[in-house]
Amino acid sequence: MGEVKAADYVNLVALIFAANLDYWFDIVKKRLEEEFGPMDYVSDELEFEKYTLYYSREMGTGIKARLVSFEQLIHPYSLPDIKLKTNAVENEYRVEGNRRVNIDPGYVHHAQFVLATTKYWANRVYLRNGIYADVTMTYVKGKFQPGPFAYPNYRDPSYIEHLEHIRELYLRKRRRFLGGR
Repeated sequence: MGEVKAADYVNLVALIFAANLDYWFDIVKKRLEEEFGPMDYVSDELEFEKYTLYYSREMGTGIKARLVSFEQLIHPYSLPDIKLKTNAVENEYRVEGNRRVNIDPGYVHHAQFVLATTKYWANRVYLRNGIYADVTMTYVKGKFQPGPFAYPNYRDPSYIEHLEHIRELYLRKRRRFLGGR
């Protein structure tokens, strides 16, 4: 029988994407920091639309993205609440019913990158309140490896590089949080 242990705290991250990204990023950054505390990492602008046109009809063309990390570690149990809050922030800025910005939260752990989603699929585990966890990448042999169902953007080396950088930030925060252990 295995011994029950407390879950590790994890590093909250989000992918923020929109057409006119700089404009929308400045607006939602403030809102997200009100909800989740200061960001300690913001990626450069990342390609998004080359992977999918799924969002273009609703959000417009020229969609770009930024990956962000939040300073404060979170308990993984809070992921559904966070997803519901980011959905509410998206809804605050709808125009004629259409989203102008999309915020996909998740977390980085030393062994995995997990996204929150409302969409069921075979690789997703139900958490609660209509939210699923998608283990998008696992950390194997010194790098993040996308899973078989990972979205195309998370297969791109630039996304992986930013997530590996956030993982390093997480490991430093974790050592401080655990008092050097």
